[in-house]
Amino acid sequence: MTQYSYDGSFAGLLTCIFEIYDRKSSDPDIVRSGMTDALIFSETMEVVTDEVKAERVWKGLKEKVSEKTLTAIYWAFLSELKGIENSIYLLVKYIFSSNENVESNFGNEYVLLITQIARKVGREKHRFEAFVRFELIGTDFFYSPVDPDFNVLPIIVPHFKSRYPAQDWIIYDTKRKYGIHYDKETEQINEVLIDFSDDKKETSDFVFEPEEKYYKDLWRNYFKSVNIAVRKNTKLHLKHVPKRYWKYLVEKQ
Repeated sequence: MTQYSYDGSFAGLLTCIFEIYDRKSSDPDIVRSGMTDALIFSETMEVVTDEVKAERVWKGLKEKVSEKTLTAIYWAFLSELKGIENSIYLLVKYIFSSNENVESNFGNEYVLLITQIARKVGREKHRFEAFVRFELIGTDFFYSPVDPDFNVLPIIVPHFKSRYPAQDWIIYDTKRKYGIHYDKETEQINEVLIDFSDDKKETSDFVFEPEEKYYKDLWRNYFKSVNIAVRKNTKLHLKHVPKRYWKYLVEKQ
């Protein structure tokens, strides 16, 4: 067995797949850097991400499957589930080995698995597009911390970019320690890191604008006023707004 270690990027994973084919590895194992196991009778290969090799694999897939399946593969990768790299590789191997279009063959375990995982990531994406709440920092800057189960930041950004094109904002993934910054002047998206070495609560109380509390109170009062107690259906409410998302909602705080 050969362990292919990569940097955790999607291009890195595609580079691994390229190397596996190039070396004709019969029993590969793809792992993120730093997560390799010292296995007897195995060797570890550090794969350096190569955009050209990654693009060749992606182009090959484009010729075999639809945009929907390409999206499913990428979204499944964003799940960060243990072993997802090998499941994606085995799906890619199945696709390349067939002369027919196999993307709808759910009898194949990897077609089914990747589709199911992508569906879960899609639900997480949809919910965070709905539940992200920005708070005003400074006079014209908005910030929202999130900690999604899956790494959905790369796929929710287009939604917020089109919705709030006239504002500077950051959506920060506190679990994965990185964020996305939208610059309204350049209309560019940049990845950012923030040093939270100080106490978070004190930092929040200090940096948020006084108007922020006023607007939060207005929002809470609005929800109280439109809430009709006799029509309250907790079971249905929890189905559409699971409790784990309540921490993002001002009206629930």
